Amino acid sequence: MEAVLGLLVISAGVSHGLETSCDAREDGCQCYAALGGTVYLQLTETTAYNQYSFYKGSTGARTEILKTKNDKWVMRDTPIKDRVHFFINNGTFRLNNTIRNDSGEYLLEKLESDGRLSGIIGLQLFIEAPVSSPQLSSECLSHGEMKVSCSSEGDGPQYSWTLDGQTVRDTETSPGEETNTTITLKKGLSGDLTCTVRNTINSDTVSRRISHCPGSGFNVFVYFQLAEVFILLTICLGSYCFYKKKTCPQEQDDGE
Repeated sequence: MEAVLGLLVISAGVSHGLETSCDAREDGCQCYAALGGTVYLQLTETTAYNQYSFYKGSTGARTEILKTKNDKWVMRDTPIKDRVHFFINNGTFRLNNTIRNDSGEYLLEKLESDGRLSGIIGLQLFIEAPVSSPQLSSECLSHGEMKVSCSSEGDGPQYSWTLDGQTVRDTETSPGEETNTTITLKKGLSGDLTCTVRNTINSDTVSRRISHCPGSGFNVFVYFQLAEVFILLTICLGSYCFYKKKTCPQEQDDGE
């Protein structure tokens, strides 16, 4: 029976401070751990079997990481030797300073005291970058609307928005652009806007009190243009009247 394992993030912060615990005692479990962090794999009970062998890789191409026998464990000479530890008292395997190459399939073989294979448990480990603290930026559009962007780094970020606690669904994400998402707020909207970003490793939020944008910048420009036209017309009309007033008596004298 396949078990999809929920991860437990013990401490949050930068990726190097993230610790993940996974119960890997059921065959087929999946475990997600933070890049650069520490992962604890609960492999087995303390004394359920006399011998264990723990491998990375599939059955056909695997590398033994450690072997236990009679309450003693031996770490094999592998590239991860300096980053691992096995707690014999509770059957937990610890992997420090995780890298992307740590992702893959792992196998635990259980053997009886006479060396007979009693069972195999497999697990999939996924090393992913946690999301960073999201950043908000905003700009007012021509018709008084507000465009707000939320950005974060990390693997597979998923974004959600709320305005005064109510979900905002009109979001835009450019094709192939996972680190940024945008919403457009209608003219006159204001309140507490919150962007939440999450992935399989962690989640984080950022909030900002927003005020509605002023009226359309285009309309203001038109008003200035109309004002200039009105002033010019007034000047022209005044000049024309002044000219007519000055020339009318001369025309009457000529008529006499």
